[in-house]
Amino acid sequence: MLIASVGAAFPPNYYDQDQLIAAFRDQWGERHKNLDRIERLHRNVLVGGRHLALKMEEYDQADTFGKTNDAWIRVAQQVGEQAVREAVQRSGVPWDRFGAFLSVTVTGVATPSIEARLLNRIPELPRHIKRTPIFGLGCVAGAAGISRAADYVRAFPDQAALLLSVELCSLTLQRQDLSIPNLISSGLFGDGSACAVVVGERLAQDLGLSGPSVLATRSVFYDDTERVMGWDIGESGFKIVLSADVPRVVLERLRGDVEGFLAEQGVSLDQIQSYVCHPGGPKVLLAFEEALGIPRAALQVTWDSLQRVGNLSSSSVLMVLRETMADHRPEPGSLGLMLAMGPAFCSEAVLLRW
Repeated sequence: MLIASVGAAFPPNYYDQDQLIAAFRDQWGERHKNLDRIERLHRNVLVGGRHLALKMEEYDQADTFGKTNDAWIRVAQQVGEQAVREAVQRSGVPWDRFGAFLSVTVTGVATPSIEARLLNRIPELPRHIKRTPIFGLGCVAGAAGISRAADYVRAFPDQAALLLSVELCSLTLQRQDLSIPNLISSGLFGDGSACAVVVGERLAQDLGLSGPSVLATRSVFYDDTERVMGWDIGESGFKIVLSADVPRVVLERLRGDVEGFLAEQGVSLDQIQSYVCHPGGPKVLLAFEEALGIPRAALQVTWDSLQRVGNLSSSSVLMVLRETMADHRPEPGSLGLMLAMGPAFCSEAVLLRW
């Protein structure tokens, strides 16, 4: 089984970080005693700009959870359809060979779920496709979704699966919350969508497809870490839970988890020649590098993604995978590792052969 392609889509509203900082200074100027601190926090996340679901001036009207969620449903369908169509076109897989459609998000809720709504916009997809909406995994869901899609095509090797991630983080902003986690997240997270096509072994052979093969996957759950990352959900919507302990958890747990996973596959860490990592933020990426003993260059694609579009929650690791496949493809036959961490707290690893 292999990953044949990744498609991507962004809302058309792009703002550089200077424009966004100026808007936040205006937003919080009367209530925050130290506006320079807001700017310092936003500069420190090393994000150069971000796509937003709405035009900047439209956020004043999105002043309730209901309004922001309605906007999420509307924009999610637009960017989701674009990402799916690009992914399928890039993959070379006929529409009628898709047997499963998984969607992941942590920034909006919808019933019918987003992949159901997209079936009305994408009539080419089979009406008997098996749908699985997944909510709540957060940043880890891009890698976890690849794992679950791989599970499906392992069982049905003559089929393909779609994994769609849609994250519109700007619609979760709490404008009355002046806590440090909210101020950091307002400078770190952006909006976008990514879709991966995962293909079963027999179908890939029949179609002559190439792409990184999924050799093995591993999920790890860390006990009693609910307050490391997540949401507090109330009348105003999603309020960020973001602990300063995230880099510490990475440093304490990641290497041992990765080495244990690789050892079960008969692989050592020094055999991994490439990394596809979620860009959680500068401190998290530095912790990844230290924990795994790898140089900055090993995560350069991830650092570049963070700078260009910010942290897109579950979509980010798929964006990094897309760029790696397109412009930084490792040597054929070499081993790679996809890594992400997210709410619970938990981690997901995917062993790839390029």
